[in-house]
Amino acid sequence: MLTLNHYHNQWIDLRSDTVTHPTEEMLDAMVKADVGDDVYQDDPTTLQLEELAAKMVEKEAALFVPSGTFGNQLALISHTERGDEVLIPESNHIVMHEVGASAVIAGVQLRCIPDVNGCITIKDLQYRFRDGDIHNPRTGLICLENAHSSGKVIPLADMQEIFNYSRSLGIPIHLDGARIFNAAFALKVDATDISQYCDSVMFCLSKGLCAPIGSILAGSKSYIDRARKNRKLMGGGLRQSGYLAAAGLISLKKMVQRLPLDHENAQYLAKRLREIPELEIFDDRLDINMVFFRIKKKNFDSDALVHYLSKKNIKINLPMAEEFRLVTHYWIDKRKIDWVIMIIKEYMQKAL
Repeated sequence: MLTLNHYHNQWIDLRSDTVTHPTEEMLDAMVKADVGDDVYQDDPTTLQLEELAAKMVEKEAALFVPSGTFGNQLALISHTERGDEVLIPESNHIVMHEVGASAVIAGVQLRCIPDVNGCITIKDLQYRFRDGDIHNPRTGLICLENAHSSGKVIPLADMQEIFNYSRSLGIPIHLDGARIFNAAFALKVDATDISQYCDSVMFCLSKGLCAPIGSILAGSKSYIDRARKNRKLMGGGLRQSGYLAAAGLISLKKMVQRLPLDHENAQYLAKRLREIPELEIFDDRLDINMVFFRIKKKNFDSDALVHYLSKKNIKINLPMAEEFRLVTHYWIDKRKIDWVIMIIKEYMQKAL
């Protein structure tokens, strides 16, 4: 039986799966890691992580980078020339949440394609491809995101169609696969079934996989050689990075396999939220570990709800476009979900 002070001294953080912190096993591995200087490519733990990461997405090589945004921007600068145009769904992370870095770092122009939760039509893509007219920038890259931050996954058939089109034009594809393993479990395929339809792929070790820092960029050997130099240019040439890579190894060896539990808990969270009549749950966007909902009442004070939950040691973000997002992860279980539901019900009874 839950009591009102059950979680008095600990936080329940549903803002994102980025809030996961390392497990005891990871901390122990980090302390004991065998390290060297990774700029000289002699950090054995980092090399081991990169080898495993490349194998898991069936690419020739991989590179350890500080963050997902760093990995995506490194991908762009390593694929394109300054002044190129990148075709990308308009709601993708690179467009929405990476601070306009593509213009600053790679010096490229993003040409956005209308999408529905990351999915685009081949017709819309074809329409935006630039030919060799003197007035046009060169179309240098196509970007996709799977799983998408809307909570949806992109069907493999869609990715294959876009991949085949890119091959007919000789244009590479970069996949923002920050949550590629979530996408794989949702689609009931292997991650390699997704990554086969791109030339490069970035995925995060710190989103739901509990590593404190780090992402991976993978692709062909020649591409990763180029990216390695650009990583140094961008300030990402780390030294004894093996202390961080040690946690990443555990992420890939162990934490990936437990992601279905986060999906299961998201389904449970959505089920419990449906008990609150004032909420509208977006049931069509429950593919991975995210639950989206809105408050039906007009002019609802979202700030007050977030503040009330914070006083009860529950962290959620303010809504975007009136949509709340809750994210399950390693540190969220059904018992904590039950507590959150009880507190939201308590607030709704007082506020409405």
